[in-house]
Amino acid sequence: MVKRIFLFLLTNILVLTTIVIIWSIITSVTGISGSFENQAGGMAGINYGSLLVFSLLVGFIGSFFSLAISRWIAKKMMNVKVLDPNASLSQQERAVVDKVHRLSRAAGLMHMPEVGIYQSAEVNAFATGPTKKRSLVAVSSGLLHELDDDAIEGVIAHEISHVANGDMVTMSLLQGIVNTFVVFLSRIAAILVSRLVRSELEFVVRFAAVIIFQILFSILGSIVVSAFSRYREYRADHGGADLAGRDKMTHALQSLKARTKMAQINDRTDDAAVQTMKINGKGALITLFSSHPDIDDRIKRLEQK
Repeated sequence: MVKRIFLFLLTNILVLTTIVIIWSIITSVTGISGSFENQAGGMAGINYGSLLVFSLLVGFIGSFFSLAISRWIAKKMMNVKVLDPNASLSQQERAVVDKVHRLSRAAGLMHMPEVGIYQSAEVNAFATGPTKKRSLVAVSSGLLHELDDDAIEGVIAHEISHVANGDMVTMSLLQGIVNTFVVFLSRIAAILVSRLVRSELEFVVRFAAVIIFQILFSILGSIVVSAFSRYREYRADHGGADLAGRDKMTHALQSLKARTKMAQINDRTDDAAVQTMKINGKGALITLFSSHPDIDDRIKRLEQK
């Protein structure tokens, strides 16, 4: 759930920053102009056309590269154990694979997603991958331990719905647009800041300013991406209800809600899963950056279907 967006956003910011750092080093070493400035001073001295083209290229290259490696990154960062459907599996592992494959066929997927389990006490799951053909659905050991069979099926159906809807590609397109604005605005801001210092310090100041402004604008841009992600979650809930049945999807959300309340009573604030599920209760600022809507609101919308 939350892991899918968090890993994508983090990877995207790192890739975008790396591209800009490499570009800055190349331009400084080779002498190729990378300043996007005309001879005129002030705002009029910026070559907006060239800067926009550069921003589009970097923005979408960063976004789609992040998408291309999303499945590999998820496996490495989450230490996912991929389950081979043709190998000897435990009863629990076989049940997970069977659920993913059955629901994938019901969703009309022509290629079965990879199925994985990662060791974590958190109650969570995620779907990722660059295409429907190369997708991954992974569930935590905590989810398998804490939830009953119907709730697990509802969660998996929700993740399969993300794959069937092509949400990762859609998110990448949006992220590419956001990246374009991030690169464009950070360069303009860095150029203006660098003009305030002595000429011998201009390159260093501009280099540092680009990185700082890019990270800052990326964080602000994630508000837009997160807002769209919350909208996609509602759609995935409805898709999960179509695949597994509304009762199971609602039961899955109610099970997550019940565990949240139990965790709050026990005050297990150091539990990563609790932090994930409590994120909507920490105030409006945190909600802006949340990739998932409030569970009560999700249940309400699902019951109104």
